[in-house]
Amino acid sequence: MKKIQNYINGNLIGLSEEYLPVIDPSKGEEVSKVILSDSRDMEKVIESSKASFSEWSNTTPLKRSRIISKYKELIEKNIEHLAKLVSVEHGKTLDDSKGSVIRGLEVVEFACGIPHLLKGEYSQNVGTNIDSWSIRQPLGICAGITPFNFPAMVPMWMYPISIACGNSFILKPSEKNPSCSLKLAELFSEAGLPDGVFNVVNGDKKIVDLILESNEISSISFVGSTNVAKYIYKKSSSSGKRVQALGGAKNHLVVMPDANIDQAVDGIIGAAYGSAGERCMAVSVAVAVGDVADELVNKIQNKAETLKVAPWTDKTSEMGPLISKEHLENVEKHIANGIKEGAKLIIDGRNIKIQGYENGYFLGATLFDHVTKNMSIYKQEIFGPVLSVVRAKNYQEALDLVNNHEYGNGSSIYTSDGETSRHFTTNTKIGMVGVNVPIPVPMAFHSFGGWKQSLFGDHSMHGIEGVRFFTKLKTVTSRWPKSIQSGPEFVMPTN
Repeated sequence: MKKIQNYINGNLIGLSEEYLPVIDPSKGEEVSKVILSDSRDMEKVIESSKASFSEWSNTTPLKRSRIISKYKELIEKNIEHLAKLVSVEHGKTLDDSKGSVIRGLEVVEFACGIPHLLKGEYSQNVGTNIDSWSIRQPLGICAGITPFNFPAMVPMWMYPISIACGNSFILKPSEKNPSCSLKLAELFSEAGLPDGVFNVVNGDKKIVDLILESNEISSISFVGSTNVAKYIYKKSSSSGKRVQALGGAKNHLVVMPDANIDQAVDGIIGAAYGSAGERCMAVSVAVAVGDVADELVNKIQNKAETLKVAPWTDKTSEMGPLISKEHLENVEKHIANGIKEGAKLIIDGRNIKIQGYENGYFLGATLFDHVTKNMSIYKQEIFGPVLSVVRAKNYQEALDLVNNHEYGNGSSIYTSDGETSRHFTTNTKIGMVGVNVPIPVPMAFHSFGGWKQSLFGDHSMHGIEGVRFFTKLKTVTSRWPKSIQSGPEFVMPTN
């Protein structure tokens, strides 16, 4: 059985003797073991990160950029291999895995422009013969704690920009699918990154707490559930760390009566059931406005019933398994609660069995109609292929549903009316908004982040927000006086 170690100072090592099983969710079988790092591993990774920071932070942004450019080339050459690592341990289709690697690669590409991104501002003669300018400097050792659903993309939201800014970075990936992160680290070393600048430490909550408690770590980046995001934000910020913690979501897609229904249905199907719904930007609520509901539900049902659920090795698969047996059971409980609370179950994805993969954690597309805002399946993040249709009498009622929900990650509207679209994008209390786009995930040169209970901290991820998060701002005010001094000044200079 393969044993997955840590990647510290350019080597695959581990001091702990404890391991957790890594499960192939398509088969429900153990495929490897991953180390449960302890305090000795943590000491090793901190020592490595500290030793590398001084030299790396003094490396010119242009030299950093060239190493990152080489890294980009190596990722491009290894996309197939990286995607396969994701699919084996996560279960998502190979095309979906490739797409997630590419979206992460876009952040690496953005980080190649770090010489420009780190430029400050300069003002001449802010006072008589006094100039002032700003510079951005690295924080020190930064850390990222990432979820199981995007083991390539989400880590790449964090460490490329952090490292480009001159920091050393410690990545703690999900213990459910750690292999892709280790390969990404090895490729970075191959690109010329000095040993210790990027370390990967594996484990569970024990190692997470050691990361949060370390006085040597300056910042924490996290993506996961809201409960854990709150915990990480509170624990980290109380010790003076800078924190960006992205939590849960309940994304609404509003369908207006004037929308192109076929386009809306296609958007909903892909956004609700793609990656088995295990995406923080998945559409889990379709809001049908006015008399569009019956047609919308019928068309969603017709398409959803034809989705092919199969392991990633089947090239025709459109949806793979859920990540674990425990998560499958949890999603099935949500479905049972929806029935109990009075929602109308249109499609039941439970009890699906695939020949040869009977022990896999598969769940078919599930569709509820007549869901109300008081039901648990509406309130809670399910994180599975379960779509709820809520019927709204008019646009204002639909907008209120979006704004009154505790989560504020993403939301979309399908409409042919520009005025309605403009009102929606202006007045939604949501971090990322789409118009006739089902999953409004920003490109790397913009930033990703929600509102309300979907984000804790002051900064979103990647883009300019990422550069600001991973650097400290310093403002310099300078004057070169004449050799003859006029004596001390006791008032604030104003001219």
